[in-house]
Formats: sequence, C-alpha cells, structure tokens
Amino acid sequence: MTAAETAVERFQNGHSCSQAVFTALAESMGLDYQTALKVASAFGGGMGRMGATCGAVTGAFMAFGLKTGGVEAEAKDETYRLVNRFAEVFRERHRSLDCRELIGCDLSTEEGREQAQARDTHGTICASLVRDAVEIAEQLLSEM
Repeated sequence: MTAAETAVERFQNGHSCSQAVFTALAESMGLDYQTALKVASAFGGGMGRMGATCGAVTGAFMAFGLKTGGVEAEAKDETYRLVNRFAEVFRERHRSLDCRELIGCDLSTEEGREQAQARDTHGTICASLVRDAVEIAEQLLSEM
C-alpha cells in the first residue's frame, strides 16, 4: 500500500486529515505512529475546526519540518522552500489552502459541520485532498 493509500484509509477510518497525512509520511522518516498521531491531532478541520489552513496541508508541512527542520538558517530555508513549493502545487490543483474555501462549509459552526456532513465533504472532497497532499509531499521530498 502506498503512503497516499494508507493516508486515505486512515482518514476514512477516523483520523483527521492532518493525522492521516502526517502519520503516513512520518513513519517513513522514523517517527513512531502514536507520536505522529498525537502531534497532528490539533490541526484537523483547518486548525482545530477553525476552517483555516487545510489539515492535509498542515500534515504535509509538519512532515517537511520533520525531514529538514532545525534552528540553522539552511534547515529553515530548505523547509520553507518545500512548504512554498507544496503550496504552489496544491493551489494549482485546488485553488486554495483554506479548509473553509476548499469544502465550502464553515466547520467552526454547528451549521457548517451539519452542512459538511449533509454534503459528505469528508468523502467527496477531503479524501482527495488527503491523497493529493501525500502525493505532492512525497514528490517534493524525492526531489531533494
């Protein structure tokens, strides 16, 4: 099973978007599953259901930090380069990085969560965002 397939399966089985993406990517970098799961737990639904940056996106960003991050200027530069390139590609495919815009619902409200459930955004939109986030991240990491 590919990392993208693993992420989608985890997402469909209860992981948040950020947890699905980060755990699928982090395990290949040596971070254990439980730690990765906990680290990513606050980022789903656009940062704790605030509708801000998509959790699939933040999951990928955390993986870039895990792979290249540090306090040295060179490490930060490489991490930021990956983040910016990812954002460029993701926006080309999906027009936005923001959860609220991507799914057309405001998850910070009960009404928005009900809309998302009624529209099945989880299955019709978010699963493909999870898959794309992992695939884009893997491509960028392979080019290092």
